[in-house]
This record gives sequence, structure tokens and C-alpha cells, in this order.
Amino acid sequence: MNATHLYSSQCFLGESPFWHEGRKSCFWVDIEDRRLFEYSWPADPLQGSNASHPPPMVRQWQFDKRVTLVLRDKQDRLLLGMEGGLAKFDLDTGRLEWLMDIEKEMYKHRCNDGGIDSEGRLWVGTLHMDFAEGAGSLYCIDEDLFLQKKIAGVTISNGLVWSPDNTRLYYIDSPRRRVDSFVFDPVSGAIRFEKVAVQIPEHMGGPDGMAIDEEGMLWVAHWGGFGVYRWNPLTGELLDSVKVPVPNVSSCVFGGEELDHLIISTARQDLSAEELARYPQSGDVFVARLPVKGAPVYSCKY
Repeated sequence: MNATHLYSSQCFLGESPFWHEGRKSCFWVDIEDRRLFEYSWPADPLQGSNASHPPPMVRQWQFDKRVTLVLRDKQDRLLLGMEGGLAKFDLDTGRLEWLMDIEKEMYKHRCNDGGIDSEGRLWVGTLHMDFAEGAGSLYCIDEDLFLQKKIAGVTISNGLVWSPDNTRLYYIDSPRRRVDSFVFDPVSGAIRFEKVAVQIPEHMGGPDGMAIDEEGMLWVAHWGGFGVYRWNPLTGELLDSVKVPVPNVSSCVFGGEELDHLIISTARQDLSAEELARYPQSGDVFVARLPVKGAPVYSCKY
């Protein structure tokens, strides 16, 4: 199937699409331009804008630091991963409240992708902005804001999701070109490496952000791969794909009233002037309606 163009955000590094059920809107960021976007969800996002379907409202906020991750706290405010740590953001007042430092003392380090488990703990990965090999980590943060390193020696910490039955954590360190499966204990938050669940062939681009559907199948954004691909983490089999008309597909999330739309972010980064002329919608956001729904998502405990 093919994705439909949703919004012309022209992000240099569009990332972290996030569906906010309460506001009926989706968020995403442009990491390098330090911007946060909110797109108010129309009745039919595949219809396009016309006289009977006016364009949706889109809001933007600018920050002093790179913003990399959008999630939700227990009070329905946004929880933002940023360069140097985590912050809470009040959409009504525009107030940014710093929550905690993460690798703030490390030169050129920043947060990257993350997620929230069924117990309300935040998991967030880090990287060196020059992608120094093994410089990043994956952390878990409990409700007391205790920072625990779960995986060290990571280069580009990217997508992570949990299986619908909460027994597995799936995780991507992009240069490894694979999705790793970890046995997950939801009570303690302990993880144990199990296997390489999916190995991405080089000609399909590299794995970036990721979502999981209610059947436990992974939807992986392929940077340089012109799409989001559905993989079976139990067998490693490729099942389906959503084609996107730009090469650098960065992440995806299930959204919409029924969680049956896949919202897809893309980037202009790493593309030459000739490639940008050939793929002018690079950096925009796309959407596809799927025959399967997304798995439930959680808000943070703090």
C-alpha cells in the first residue's frame, strides 16, 4: 500500500510522531530545528483539504535545545526528551519545566527515541551527535526519577516497543541493522537478551523508529528504504509494507480514533540538492489507513 501526504512540515530531521488521544491530535518534532508540531486530526485525514474539508489547525513551538521525543505524563502534559535530559511541557501556557538531566555532562550527547512501559516507566536512549560508535545507552526511569542504565555501548538508540502481552521488549540500535528481542519482566522492569528478532537487508535501508500492532507485529521505519515495513518478530519474516515517496523514513505511530492510521515522519537530512529536487516532500508527514490497529499505549507515572 502507499502512504498519503498529510502535512508539509519540511523537517530537516522529523521524528517521534506521537498520537495524543485526549486532544485528538498528533505531535512530531524536527530535532535539529528544535521545533515541536501539533496537527489537529481531521474527520478523514485521507480526504485532503477542500471546501467541505478545511485544512486542520497546526501549531508549532520553538525551543532552545534539540527536542527528540514526545510522550505524555500522568497529568496529560507532554513529556519531552531533549538535548541534555527530560522536560515537561504545558501546551496551554507554553511553560517548559526541566525534569532531570541525562548525560548532560557528556559533550555532544542528546536523548533520542523512547517509550513508556505498562507500569508507567519511561525508557529513553541516548547517542553522540557525531554517532560515535558505542557512545550511547538505553535507560529506564522509574516514578522516583531513578535513572537505570539497561543497555550500554549503543551507537544510535532508536525504536523500542513492547509486545501486547508485555513479555518482550523489542529494540533497535540502528547501525546493527536489526531488531533485538529481550525477555521483559513488567513488574521489575528487568530485561534479558533473547535473540535477534529481525535482520534488515542492506538494500532495504536501515531500521529507525518503530511501532507495534495489536497482533504483535512490528512496523519499522526504514531510513533510506522509502517506507515502513511490517515484520514478524517471532519468525523474522517480512509481511507487508507502506510505501512512502521519500527515502529517509524516520519513525511511525498508530493514531486516529480507532488507532488504525499509521502516522509517518520523514527527514531531509543526508539528502543532496539533487535528491531533494527529486523527492521534494522529504521532511513531510504521511499517513496510511491499515487493516490492523495499534497496540495500547501508556502514559508516564510522573
